[in-house]
Amino acid sequence: VQLQASGGGWVQAGGSLRLSCAASGKISSINRMGWYRQAPGKQRELVARIVGGGTTDYANFVKGRFTISRDNAKKMVYLQMNSLKPEDTAVYYCTMSRVTGYTYWGQGTQVTVSS
Repeated sequence: VQLQASGGGWVQAGGSLRLSCAASGKISSINRMGWYRQAPGKQRELVARIVGGGTTDYANFVKGRFTISRDNAKKMVYLQMNSLKPEDTAVYYCTMSRVTGYTYWGQGTQVTVSS
């Protein structure tokens, strides 16, 4: 499985971006999809994930602002980001995990939020 993330860019504070992640290959045993981010000088952190039947989980710092969704038929996972803040600036990575626990990572897409 290979993941290709897109949709990053530059936006002013308060703006919105929608990240997309497309998977190639067989994803029938994928049961978890997610987004992580890594800001300069900081550790990579979980932003949001969607598992199983559609249960979602968000980091506290994005609750109410970001929404994760997926389209299994298209092998896509999305991250709608609203009310962006400068502290959201980071490289965002999509992930897909098999039931065995093995996780695939996308290449990352840069999100820059200016104040």
